[in-house]
Amino acid sequence: MGKEKELWKPGNMLYPVPAVMVSCKRPQGTPNIITVAWAGTVCSDPAMVSVSVRKERYSHGILTETGEFVVNLVTRDLVRAADYCGVKSGRDVDKFKDMNLTPLKSSCIQAPGIQESPVNLECRVKQVLELGSHDLFLAEVVGVTVDRELIDEKGKFHLNSAGLVSYSHGEYFQLGEKLGKFGYSVQKKRKR
Repeated sequence: MGKEKELWKPGNMLYPVPAVMVSCKRPQGTPNIITVAWAGTVCSDPAMVSVSVRKERYSHGILTETGEFVVNLVTRDLVRAADYCGVKSGRDVDKFKDMNLTPLKSSCIQAPGIQESPVNLECRVKQVLELGSHDLFLAEVVGVTVDRELIDEKGKFHLNSAGLVSYSHGEYFQLGEKLGKFGYSVQKKRKR
């Protein structure tokens, strides 16, 4: 017999999701960071991502005006800064300064990344979809920087050893135990 279920009102219960810090900057402004849990990969060729931001958020105006941003992955060491950047407004505080974060000059866009993040995805907005409570910024990834310490001597990138963080139903979690790898369910077993 299956588990008993209860019907709830429609809502976003698709968890866990990546916790990312999105950095942006007006040409003569102070760089800002907004923490976004509604972000994701949408295409591999060209590489594209999406972030959803409420219209009333300070960063929404910056993203709309400049059409660019950097998605910075969050690690265990950055989770406090990520939370702070998600609850404080850039209208009132300098988040880079308050969290002792270093703006990282981007290669392809004007918005800075976050030096302390292991991966920085430089993005150029291609389309904005007005969805209701949030606008979805659909963007092409035009540049990527990664920490050299995550690349071994053979050139393999070890992202999963960075201590990445996810967000689930109001709480942050560090990624943990490996359960398998892509294709393991159909992989042929080796003969001994």
